[in-house]
Amino acid sequence: MSTTRTRQHSPDERPDRPDRPERPERPERPDAAGAFGWLRALGPRGRRAFGGYALDSYDFFTLPLSMVAVAAAFGLDKGQTGLLTTVTLVVSAVGGALAGVLADRVGRVRALMITVITYALFTVLCGFAPNYETLLVFRALQGLGFGGEWAVGAILVAEYASARHRGRTLGAVQSAWAAGWALAVIVYTLVFQFFDADLAWRILFWTGALPALLVFWVRRHVEDAPQAAAARVASPERGSLGAVFRPALLRTTLFAILLSTGVQGGYYTLATWVPTFLKTERGLTVVGTGGYLTLLISGAFLGYLTGGHLTDRIGRKRNIALFAVLSAAAVLAYTQIPAGANTLLLVLGFPLGFCMSAIFSGFGSFLAELYPTPVRGTGQGLTYNTGRAIGAVFPALVGFLSESWGVGGALVFGAVGYGIAVVALLGLPETRGKELG
Repeated sequence: MSTTRTRQHSPDERPDRPDRPERPERPERPDAAGAFGWLRALGPRGRRAFGGYALDSYDFFTLPLSMVAVAAAFGLDKGQTGLLTTVTLVVSAVGGALAGVLADRVGRVRALMITVITYALFTVLCGFAPNYETLLVFRALQGLGFGGEWAVGAILVAEYASARHRGRTLGAVQSAWAAGWALAVIVYTLVFQFFDADLAWRILFWTGALPALLVFWVRRHVEDAPQAAAARVASPERGSLGAVFRPALLRTTLFAILLSTGVQGGYYTLATWVPTFLKTERGLTVVGTGGYLTLLISGAFLGYLTGGHLTDRIGRKRNIALFAVLSAAAVLAYTQIPAGANTLLLVLGFPLGFCMSAIFSGFGSFLAELYPTPVRGTGQGLTYNTGRAIGAVFPALVGFLSESWGVGGALVFGAVGYGIAVVALLGLPETRGKELG
């Protein structure tokens, strides 16, 4: 007697025959073609899960944009100032790992809400810090939520996206990071124009309460992908840190950490120190700095979208390798522009932002595809954020080196991170086209 497996349908589907045999590969929907086919292919539930990175980005950039004012308020040297970013990223490794485990145990959406509330709360508290030590503690605790939001949000969307479109879908999601960065620059420019610097940096942190409003919408409208949730709940290994270090996944985990370390070491070096570089070594005003960052961010936005399409066309590894090399070259060019050539600095901001962001477009899909469903949150949260924590050494090192090398000279060190990323790719498999259960 033959048996027929019953296909599990999501609530959005209306099957005519509930006992229709499951196909080995889900066909693309007819409306999944065209420039925005990836968005239609997500379905209504997937589209509701799309978002959140903009506010995560906004809260992160409140510090880099305020660093000069914060340093003046508390009498900090560049090493102490860089430590504020480093401690955020180091603690984010703990937050990311915990959020990943939580996402596998209680679900993606619940974990996402916890991370958003955490980073919003402690961003606001940073604005009330009476001294450097308190600010350092609050910024570290902000890292707990900041570390978890990216990994959990990426998994939530990845599990709704089709294999054909997953790269460009996650690339589009990642582009919201540039939108949040742009919003932070706009608010920074306005606040620092109308208030004295001693108060303005605190106001900028207080506006970090905005992401908390996202939680109410998420709770009401967003759900875990049904098929992935069923697979996660059925596994006894869900949320196990030990599982991602077992022989079958050990190599993947170690090289994924190395890849994350290199890419994020380079990225956060630039994200942290470029505003300071423009002010202290190029002599730009608040408005002038905002103008230069606008072109950098515009390049970043288009880089996310372009990288997302390329990662689906040429593969995850080739996309990351391509933009790692281009990012390293852009860093070297941007930081070595002669004094007085600020027009060239303005022009090169666009390709710098483009390359350093395009490399991230494939990250969400690549890390999600490296791990099975029951430990996907754990694996992605651990590898991405451990790499972020180790890569956090780069901004601190630049801060200390800048005392003797200058900020521009020390920023060259960020190019080393991109070299590490290329080496890490040698130990990882290509995952383009992989279905997620």
